[in-house]
Amino acid sequence: MAVSIDGDQEFDKVLSIKNKALRINLNKNIYGTFAEIGAGQETVRNFFRAGGASGTIAKTMSAYDKDFSDAVYGTEADRRYVTENRLHKMLDHETRLIEERILRRKHPEKLFFTYANTVATIDFAKKYKGHGWVGIKYQVKPDEGYNKIMIHIRFKENDAKHQQMTLGVLGVNLIYGAFYNHDSAKQILINLYNHLDKDQLEIDTINFSGPRFKTVDNRLMSLQLVKHNMTDAVMFSPSGNNVLPAAVLYKKNILALRGSFRPVTNVNLEIYKSSLELFLKERKVNERMTQVVFEITLSNLRSEGEIDEEDFLDRADLLCSLGQTVMISNFQEYYKLVEYLSNYSKERMGIAMGVNNLIDVFDERYYRHLSGGILEAFGKLFFKDLKVYLYPYKNQETGEIVNSENLKVHPRMKELYKFFKNNGRVVDIKNFDENNLSIFSREVLKMIADGTPGWEDKLPKQTVAMIKEQNLFKRDYKLSDNVGYKIS
Repeated sequence: MAVSIDGDQEFDKVLSIKNKALRINLNKNIYGTFAEIGAGQETVRNFFRAGGASGTIAKTMSAYDKDFSDAVYGTEADRRYVTENRLHKMLDHETRLIEERILRRKHPEKLFFTYANTVATIDFAKKYKGHGWVGIKYQVKPDEGYNKIMIHIRFKENDAKHQQMTLGVLGVNLIYGAFYNHDSAKQILINLYNHLDKDQLEIDTINFSGPRFKTVDNRLMSLQLVKHNMTDAVMFSPSGNNVLPAAVLYKKNILALRGSFRPVTNVNLEIYKSSLELFLKERKVNERMTQVVFEITLSNLRSEGEIDEEDFLDRADLLCSLGQTVMISNFQEYYKLVEYLSNYSKERMGIAMGVNNLIDVFDERYYRHLSGGILEAFGKLFFKDLKVYLYPYKNQETGEIVNSENLKVHPRMKELYKFFKNNGRVVDIKNFDENNLSIFSREVLKMIADGTPGWEDKLPKQTVAMIKEQNLFKRDYKLSDNVGYKIS
């Protein structure tokens, strides 16, 4: 049975929050529950104020008390309440109640939905700004299965009342987009910020599921979050699924490796294995509590103009297939990466990089936008005894192997470099295969694209198999994608 909820994207752009809520309310078929925990009933309040809500709102509830919440939705193994699993339970429980209590034969055209959020706003000490999970489970046709949209947000405002109002606007945008932009996950995502500023909140995770989103790749949706500056970084687990950065990084020892990984070469794996071996020998580094992150910065994905999303997926797939966690970020400079990771963990951190990268780190041109210049950047970069694990470089003409002892930085940076080197902040990777020093990703990429034999020996066997099976990297290659980046 067809029910009219067709959207008009141009029209949507000018709708106020009140008019969005009113348009939902005036649709006689849309009917559901609002369950909001932790930041008031701000979303449903917009629907009440808009008028005509009696035909839309089946029930509104807020199980604020923890014992009561546990009685309704069950307890969590970790005793936490602001979690993705809690949101799933809320959405599933309330949807089940609607199905049980509202007879389909009496309401054959109803489109059931449950909107829910579980949120912690800013604390009294204003030390933690708060975060939350927000989602909707809904139908587009009465005889069709349910779709789900789940997002994780971080508040940026410093006032609890403002955060509540922001959440209310976001909730209306999500519900409206779910029904009126359901044919475009990307449009739903972009419209979440209607009447909101990115200084108010950050969306760092989003997942679509259900019959309307069968063809949606949630990793590409995550890429849109970074691309549109909705968040600074997103992460994928080895299974290839979106994961919440905080869940992966919280209180972990973190080792980060930056690269183009186009494709993953034997050099990348050697850097990973050798630097991890050194990192695990550091004091206070617990292997069980250690997380390795392979980071691709969006500035490199944009190196030749518009981002090639298919190419992005190729890289992520190859890394995930090797059992690695992948981060896509907006960080051009290394110190910004360290700042970001420090939001989630105060434990030991390390960064593995090549000689060319370290030389660029000591190039003061990259820090002219900072009032404190390179010293300010280094104060952030070498936070908490961070160490750099340095992979050597071989001069292909002279055969000289360059490491921390003989690399050359700008004369003005010599003493600064000596300071960090002599204080043990730069550690040479000595366990390496000299044959790998002649492998460069751009040359491998060209060989693959041109069909030149021999590239297989330069890559892990599993990566070779995937490239051949999926016919990857046959499109035009970018010479700017190299092991060494002109970024710091």
